Amino acid sequence: MKTLRNIAVGETAKVKRLHGEGALKRRIMDMGITKGSQVYVRKVAPLGDPVEITIRGYELSLRKDDADCIEME
Repeated sequence: MKTLRNIAVGETAKVKRLHGEGALKRRIMDMGITKGSQVYVRKVAPLGDPVEITIRGYELSLRKDDADCIEME
């Protein structure tokens, strides 16, 4: 399974599926990360946490644990 955490800096990928339960999944969806969305990985911090992405025209930072819940195509 390829997750958002595995996408290299400078690459664009499409969200395939969201994993997680309840509040975690709802929080990710509230940030605009939904199935079919295009995600561009802008930066990854030196230790891999957080991951900075661009989605729907705005910039967003995600913890690596949250990025692991987002399956990509």
